[in-house]
Amino acid sequence: MKTHVLFDLDGVLLDTEGLYTQATQAVVGRYGKTYDWALKVQTMGREARASARLIVERLDVPLTADELLAERNPILEALIASSPAMAGAEEFVHRLAAKGVPMAVATSSDRRLYDIKVRPHAWFARFAAVVCGDDPRVLAKKPAPDIFLVAARDLGADPAQCLVFEDSPAGVEAALAAGMRVVALPAPQAGREHYADAHQVFSGWADVSPAVLDH
Repeated sequence: MKTHVLFDLDGVLLDTEGLYTQATQAVVGRYGKTYDWALKVQTMGREARASARLIVERLDVPLTADELLAERNPILEALIASSPAMAGAEEFVHRLAAKGVPMAVATSSDRRLYDIKVRPHAWFARFAAVVCGDDPRVLAKKPAPDIFLVAARDLGADPAQCLVFEDSPAGVEAALAAGMRVVALPAPQAGREHYADAHQVFSGWADVSPAVLDH
C-alpha cells in the first residue's frame, strides 16, 4: 500500500497542456510550422529550455531555444492566468485529503508560472509540499528522478511508499527512476504506447479511486 501521493501539475491537476500548445503554435506558426502531438509528447514534462531546444531542432525554426521561450512566455502567461482544473482532479484531491493522505505537487514549471496557474484554485492548499523545476535542490529535471525524490523528502516519505500521477512519458520515467509506483493519465492524443512502463494507465480522473493506493 502507498501512503503518500505526488502529482504532476500540467495535464494532471490543471488542464493547461492545450494552453502550452496554443502558445507554442503561435510562435512556430509564423514560420509555417506545426507543433503537433507527435512532437509534443516528446517535450511534455521536461524543463522549458530542453523542450524548446527540441522544438527548434525538430521544426527547424530560425530561433534559439531562449528566443522561442521569450516569444512564447508572454502569450503563455496570459493564457494560464485562468487555468482550468482537470475534470475530477479537485474532487480526487479532496477525497485523499479526507483520508489524511499526505500529498505534494512536483512540477517542471518554475515557481512563478506555478503561482499564476494555481491562483484561482484554493484547493491547492491541500498540498503539504510543492516542488517546482527551478527549486535549487532539483539538480536534474525530468526524466531524472530528482524532483520526485525532493518532494518525497519534503513529505518525510520513503520513495517506495509514494504513488505518482503523471501525464508525460518523461514524468513516468522520472517516477520509475525514483523507485515509485506511477499511474499515467495520458491525453487521448498522446498514444498509450508511450506509457507502457507505467504501472497503471487511466483515461481520466473519473476512472481513478483512492483504492489505487492499495496496489
